Amino acid sequence: MERIFSKIARQAGVGAETSLLLGVSGGVDSMVLLDLLCRFMGDGGHYLQIVHVDHQIRAKSDEDADFVLNQCRELGIPCQVERVDVPALAIEKGLSLETAGREARRKLFLGQAEAAGCMHIVLAHHRDDQAETFLQRLLRGSGKSGLAGMSEIQGLWWRPLLRFSRQEIMAYAEQRKLRWVEDESNADTVYLRNRIRHQLLPQLSDYNPEIKQRLASLSRQFQLEEDFWQQQVAQCWAKVLVNNEDGLRLNRQALLDAHPALQVRLLREGLRQVRGDLSGIATVHLDALSRLLHTERSQAELDLPGSWAGRRYEQLWLRKSKPERLSFDLLLSLGKPLSLPDGRVLYAELSGQAVSETAVQVVFDPSALEFPLQVRSPEAGDRFRPSGMRGQRKLKNFMIDLKLEKEQRQSFPLLLDRGEILWLIGLRRSALAPLESNSRKMLVLRLLEAADLPTIAL
Repeated sequence: MERIFSKIARQAGVGAETSLLLGVSGGVDSMVLLDLLCRFMGDGGHYLQIVHVDHQIRAKSDEDADFVLNQCRELGIPCQVERVDVPALAIEKGLSLETAGREARRKLFLGQAEAAGCMHIVLAHHRDDQAETFLQRLLRGSGKSGLAGMSEIQGLWWRPLLRFSRQEIMAYAEQRKLRWVEDESNADTVYLRNRIRHQLLPQLSDYNPEIKQRLASLSRQFQLEEDFWQQQVAQCWAKVLVNNEDGLRLNRQALLDAHPALQVRLLREGLRQVRGDLSGIATVHLDALSRLLHTERSQAELDLPGSWAGRRYEQLWLRKSKPERLSFDLLLSLGKPLSLPDGRVLYAELSGQAVSETAVQVVFDPSALEFPLQVRSPEAGDRFRPSGMRGQRKLKNFMIDLKLEKEQRQSFPLLLDRGEILWLIGLRRSALAPLESNSRKMLVLRLLEAADLPTIAL
């Protein structure tokens, strides 16, 4: 085992002076990994950074931390103990203890590795873990992408024991007379992984004694295929991405044009970028997202674990959370710039010179208006008399006809005089208060970018 491990380490570019962060729980797997690394690195073992995470789930967790500290002290390797109240974290985030613990470890390891400049974060997952993870994801409804196994090297993460079985690891530990601690929670079948380990896998072994090796092999096969699909995703992503200014905006037609196998992976990649990972995302969620993509409704939305998705005409919008409605009610006075919630500026002034109207500049008869004017977000029941059209229209219907997105409609700035809409600011003026041909004064309203404010003669 030691000879094969040395070969694996060299293939990963690890040498005697490679800075590594190793997560050590004190269990047999992590103690074997610690021993193998120390023997491989020799005098370079001081380049190891050991982190033990006390999850504060068990009453004896302090004893585990003390054990790891003492073992590292004997080896002359620095060890840092981090304590996280995982039960409280699980309640706060609505997660299982297992998921909350995994997220806490990941965050801590990444922070420590970055601070220490480590090349890899080394984890003690082995071949049996691979088989258990495969079954766990299968039972939770993961698709083929989710069934792809853990990679030996994935970014900073390095799992050098994936080629070894639990039996081989135990044999090495006994041969080397290593010490370790047993976590009694590993026998608690309240956890799905433990039920898989102690109940399901033994039953499956009755049908195929090599079931663990077969599942691990199948998982690696899926991983190879997933690597190929990730290359395809990377090549297509530029065609799909519209912008990432507020979450992600994806081109709906480009997604629809993609092969269904590629399409679902593009959707997964979008969720991964928005959420940071795909934890909690199963086939049922991807199916729902696909239905949203294909729906005939031009505007529809969907809540997903840790994210939100909305179809907005020919774009698919992905965010961590649903956009909040922006409500406001402001007053506009003559000669005083008014900052709008979107960062633009509205300015009103009287002028005796002829001014042409544009989308961002309109003219009204000041004698027909009463200052200050009101600037607010739309409200239910608003009606509008568009210039150039006869009669009134429901503002909501008018905006839908203009293909404004739901969020734009809800927060679009309106200019009103005594409850009547004068101007959909920057979009369309009303038929109210038109300038008479003999008017000597006119009210000029200008919509400016904040950077243009200094050009106003105050």
